[in-house]
Amino acid sequence: MNTHQAWIPYTGSSSLILAIVLLIVTGVVLSFATRFHHPVAVKRPGTGLRVAIVAMWVLSVIGVLVTSSIYVLTLSRQEGGHLTAPADHITPVTLTSAVVAFFVIAYLARRSGFWGAVGSAIVGTIAAPMIFELPFDLIVMGRISAPVPVLLNLLFFFSLILVEILSFAMLTFSPVVKLSRATLFLLAGMFVIFAVWALFGFVYPASLLPIALNMISKVLAFAVAVSLFLPPEKSAWFVRQPVLARQGSGQ
Repeated sequence: MNTHQAWIPYTGSSSLILAIVLLIVTGVVLSFATRFHHPVAVKRPGTGLRVAIVAMWVLSVIGVLVTSSIYVLTLSRQEGGHLTAPADHITPVTLTSAVVAFFVIAYLARRSGFWGAVGSAIVGTIAAPMIFELPFDLIVMGRISAPVPVLLNLLFFFSLILVEILSFAMLTFSPVVKLSRATLFLLAGMFVIFAVWALFGFVYPASLLPIALNMISKVLAFAVAVSLFLPPEKSAWFVRQPVLARQGSGQ
């Protein structure tokens, strides 16, 4: 997240190990993608479970806001009240992607009626940045260099990861969400960009290359979310590609 202080970059063997792990994750996702022949619908939870998920999500968001406020105040006191935030190059891309994703998802979900389309767009737009944030946070959470209490750091990331997981859970509220091969291909693409970033130490996005890698992976995360709402005829294009490739090679 852009509220994070700069973290300690990965160096040497740790950078290479991280890249290898991310490439292994990419391979696993692609392996699952090749086994997907039809989009898989997600079972919608009952009313009681939906209310519980939303309530837990709200409480988790409050937890993030409270712990991040204490985080900033602690750092400000340590810096004598002169805390300067690093330049933020990512938020404009995130906000633009969110607006585009909202309207694209609403259009794709229009067959579920006006409120179904709006609801799908809301949960899809909430979940989209979290697709990026969850692996990102798992990568950097142990390397935060800010001198804050360990307990505060743990509470912040605990609340944040809960928000991310519950945001994914809210996708099940939409009647048109389906996991498809397109989703997995795009997700694999995001992990490839993460792996490239890892080769360069997964450094804080303050220079051109990490900023570009951050932006590309963030846009891919939004594309992953949008792909969950593709109608069957659009998802089928991704299913046909391996067949067409085999035919073209004469196999």
